[in-house]
Amino acid sequence: MPVRLTFSALAAAAAFGLLAPDGAAAETIRVAIGTQDTTINCATGGLLIRELKLLEKHLPREGRYKDVEWDVQWKNFTSGAPITNEMVAGKLDFGGMADFPGSLNGAAFQKAGRKSLFITVLSGSVKGSGNGIVVPVGSEAQSLADLKGKTISVPFASTSHGMLLRAVKAQGWTPDVDVKIITQAPEVAGPALQARKIEAHADFVPFAELFPWRGFARKIYDGSQADAPTMHGALVDADYADKYPEVVTAYLKASIEADRLIAAEPEKYSELIAKVTGVEPEVNYLFHGPLGLQTRDLSWKPEYRQAVKTSIETLRLLKKTDADLDVETFVTDRFIREAFKAEGLDYEAQLRNYAQLPLKAKDAVSGQDITDFSRVAQIWVKGEPLVRHYASPEGAFRALSQLEGDGKEIRVVYAQDRQSGIKLFGAQAWYVADADGKLSAFLLKDEAEKWASAHGGKTLDFARARAFVLASR
Repeated sequence: MPVRLTFSALAAAAAFGLLAPDGAAAETIRVAIGTQDTTINCATGGLLIRELKLLEKHLPREGRYKDVEWDVQWKNFTSGAPITNEMVAGKLDFGGMADFPGSLNGAAFQKAGRKSLFITVLSGSVKGSGNGIVVPVGSEAQSLADLKGKTISVPFASTSHGMLLRAVKAQGWTPDVDVKIITQAPEVAGPALQARKIEAHADFVPFAELFPWRGFARKIYDGSQADAPTMHGALVDADYADKYPEVVTAYLKASIEADRLIAAEPEKYSELIAKVTGVEPEVNYLFHGPLGLQTRDLSWKPEYRQAVKTSIETLRLLKKTDADLDVETFVTDRFIREAFKAEGLDYEAQLRNYAQLPLKAKDAVSGQDITDFSRVAQIWVKGEPLVRHYASPEGAFRALSQLEGDGKEIRVVYAQDRQSGIKLFGAQAWYVADADGKLSAFLLKDEAEKWASAHGGKTLDFARARAFVLASR
């Protein structure tokens, strides 16, 4: 028997949002987003939007959306594969993940007779930084070349797996002949490195930096050495995007705002990310601070499109998929262009911008503007909300001794790799001191030694570099 509502009941239903003012049933639209909180370079597409309630701010409220009830759902995962499973099952509308799992997402949708769209980059590196290889802290290995005949673990079918295969090929090695590659998730690899049950581990953001920061591993290879672009981004169910294109644009506007906020106050939001994920603020700042390890970039640069294409080809080679995705239709900049336009931003200008997040700061000692960023160093003092910036490692090391002498506790020291420009943990870097007493920082000992040989100077570890600076006063 049909239910009939009296006029008063209809009015009450409308008042509680069950009906639109004209008496029609109010539409409820779900916005279900799968995030990877611990993959911290996805923060502007998930964690920050959720924690700061930015999506609710940007959801459309006019026209066809005037009387809509929004059902915003968030679900966190540790990797891309389960996000894909739930997207294909219709339980999620959006998902954040890297180029390799993103390609598997497209393949899974295709297998199901449907389609997903890769709608934006969130963060990445056209050089490949973000992926890396670490060894136990006591290992004698100083570079990938030292791992011949060893076992390296990696999360299979991840972006770091692709990096590892390219790195092995560049050495002229054959997998399973010159090096043994086994599958291992980061949550398993961490304890394995501590127990020295594995000889090396390759992984994606943030583990190649997080494990060394926690003191049980040392980074010996950065993805930039493979010179292969890598990125994390966001995908959407194509049917959902067709039905609610304004919602897709709203999500991307929220991501743009999140990016703007963390660019303005990287220390503050590094602390927030740490509070939610347990990934220490010092590691978050390494990625998200000025001159960071990766670049937050919402534009589909040709290198990122190529990263997706390469991932598809590699996954087919690994027999992880037999799908033949068309990158030209799978990757789309339609929605991000709309979001840029709505926010008054120039998308074409961003496509041409390859710079790291700029450092606009004065030297903490001299008060002069820092204009040469090749030798920048930074110190984060415990209890201070902002990182201190220095034009050179020697300036930072002198200040470091003074700070420690004043009883200050130091959270972290950063340096910039002289060749690649990536941010390093200063205490784990190698340094070359030239004849003028100037220091240059390097990730790898052999790169430092090559620089010293070519330019003159001597190679020093962190402790000896500090001692050298103090002795040169």
